[in-house]
Amino acid sequence: MNPTNLEGRSRDEGIGTYRLKGEAGITFPPQRTALLVIDPVNDFLSEGGAGWEMTKSTVQMKDVVPNLQRAIEGARERGIPVLFAPMAYTEEDYANQELQRRSGINRIMFEKKMFLAGSWGADFHPDLRPREDEIVLLPHKSCDVFTTDLPDQLQRLGTTHMVIAGMTANLCCESTGRHAMEAGYDVTFLGNAIGAESIPAYEASVLLNYPLIANAVMNVDEFLAAVDTLAEDDSAPTTSAAQRGDTVFGSDHLEVGTVEQVVAATEDTDAYLLVPRGLIFKTETYIPLNAVVKRAGTEVFINVPKVVVGSMPWDKPPTHLEQQAKQGPRAGDVAKLYGSRSPSLHEQSSQSSA
Repeated sequence: MNPTNLEGRSRDEGIGTYRLKGEAGITFPPQRTALLVIDPVNDFLSEGGAGWEMTKSTVQMKDVVPNLQRAIEGARERGIPVLFAPMAYTEEDYANQELQRRSGINRIMFEKKMFLAGSWGADFHPDLRPREDEIVLLPHKSCDVFTTDLPDQLQRLGTTHMVIAGMTANLCCESTGRHAMEAGYDVTFLGNAIGAESIPAYEASVLLNYPLIANAVMNVDEFLAAVDTLAEDDSAPTTSAAQRGDTVFGSDHLEVGTVEQVVAATEDTDAYLLVPRGLIFKTETYIPLNAVVKRAGTEVFINVPKVVVGSMPWDKPPTHLEQQAKQGPRAGDVAKLYGSRSPSLHEQSSQSSA
């Protein structure tokens, strides 16, 4: 098995690709977007729920229930499918499968009698109940909603853009977002419609991890505005990625600066945004236009956190030659993938065919 075959194997298995390859991907087309609402249930979101004492600080601080309600209603109004992903545990899960021994979070849920099937705690919050015609997924038994029928539902819907909200930030939302990204989906987290069991857990996910495993962290209003931007400018080619005067945000939802100029591609350079230097950046910033992944009104989002923008090689216009060099060598030209050797699978395959 040579490196070219390894590349083909990854592509065939859907690993390492991006479902929007070849597309600008700066909007949320309703026919290919899904809003995934994870664990919008009483045990997390209602006073008296088994997990309420843990979650109430972030749920109240971020107004999670009202923001979830607006996200759900807004998606419905715009023709975006809403998928609900709750949990439910039965005696068989613990007596036969011994899930309480599998992980720390499984033990906590077991001891606190969280999400017991058919209980008030496992039921949907009264303001966040699915309609009869909406998809309610099979229960996930730990953190990753991709272990349910979610992949089949996404395939059936033709989804390429996944928008994630719900509970909790550092467990189910983060695990599912990571899996979605690895499976090639365009992932966005709605930061003000997500809660956690503590403020540090929330901040670690929303401020540090999400900006690296997703294309953007947005709030509910920005998400809905991005959908409306497409609807209002549907005749424009993919909707303009950016315009002079737009505000640029990093994937961590921190402001990078204001677009001074949108420069078209030339014979030598790729298209880019010119953002003047400010208090943080010592020189002008030349952001490649294809780093823009979302547009919401006059706000544009790049898929790099603001905190690392200053360390990007964006101190001059991006040339074609530099961008080509960043792609690395062709797979067929690489003798050993890791410099001194190739993966064990490659070595075993070579020995067996000798």
